[in-house]
Amino acid sequence: MIYYENLKEVNRPFIEELKTSSIDVIASGQYILGERVKQFEEDFSQYHNNISCSGVASGLDAITISLKTCNFPSHSEVIVPSNTYIATILSILQNQLIPVLVEPRLDTYNIDPSKIEENITPRTRAIVPVHLYGKVCEMDFIEAIAQKYNLKVIEDCAQAHGAQYLERKAGTFGDFGAFSFYPTKNLGALGDGGAILAKNKSHDMTIKTLRNYGSHEKYFNKIIGYNSRLDEIQAAFLSVKLKHLNEINNHKKKLASLYHNHLKSDFIKPHISSKNDDVYHIYNIRHPKRDSLKKYLLEHGISTEIHYPIPPHHQEAFKSLTCLKQAYPISEEIHRTTLSLPISFAHTVDDILHTIEVLNKF
Repeated sequence: MIYYENLKEVNRPFIEELKTSSIDVIASGQYILGERVKQFEEDFSQYHNNISCSGVASGLDAITISLKTCNFPSHSEVIVPSNTYIATILSILQNQLIPVLVEPRLDTYNIDPSKIEENITPRTRAIVPVHLYGKVCEMDFIEAIAQKYNLKVIEDCAQAHGAQYLERKAGTFGDFGAFSFYPTKNLGALGDGGAILAKNKSHDMTIKTLRNYGSHEKYFNKIIGYNSRLDEIQAAFLSVKLKHLNEINNHKKKLASLYHNHLKSDFIKPHISSKNDDVYHIYNIRHPKRDSLKKYLLEHGISTEIHYPIPPHHQEAFKSLTCLKQAYPISEEIHRTTLSLPISFAHTVDDILHTIEVLNKF
């Protein structure tokens, strides 16, 4: 059986380093906002051109706290792609803001910059581009629009650790870069975790205060905050795996090239651009008979995933939101036809070649 993901095997190469790190954390007696979090923040900052970093509890919290730091008036509008994962939209709603869904490009699956301006109103305050599947959005166009209309940019980098556009890393374009370290990510923890990059030092200070009950000094609470702190032990694990991130990304790129070069043209493969250096958190194809294809692959010992089966505007949780009542045909087409193939750090060349062989017989 070729599993879509096997986290035990993904982490096996790092197990001795992870064991040592966990023992060090236990022995230190520091379990909340200690030296390991500080060290990971410094390491992650350095990886991203020394932009200030704050560890938080999850990717959802990373976007939520970034938006909270902006202190937008209630019911301000935030532009977001119509095919994003639900967490991006939840973060907007939890800030009492209004999500304005903009369709993606059908080839890249990222927000279409040419459709952003027509959705800007006097109430628009921010754009949240989502670097879906490991491909950075067309940030030069998005930056220009944000500058023209004086909008904040919060990058959702949950799937794009180390990905680049025009030789700049995801998270280094906007005012904020929000990351998830969910275990399946290219840089995955062994539990939940997240981080925020903030270019403005004042924003970074506010984030560090918000994540800790609104307190920058123990027992002195200046603002209403959250309990959203990256665990010491997860920070230690992430410091171990960050050293291997480029290796992980390069392995996934190698596997992606096999799909690119050997899958037949019946399948719509990811778009390749000279501007992008993709890291393939997900290798998705599209096919009009997606559900039959998924079943066929499973019958032949290959498990797959769908990212994502239900577009956000069709989620039951949002059925009462009038702001999501429009039609989003491009998003629906993507959600109806997309299929994610095995491409983890644990997969071998032989795994992928076998998967391709089976696919090409469909």
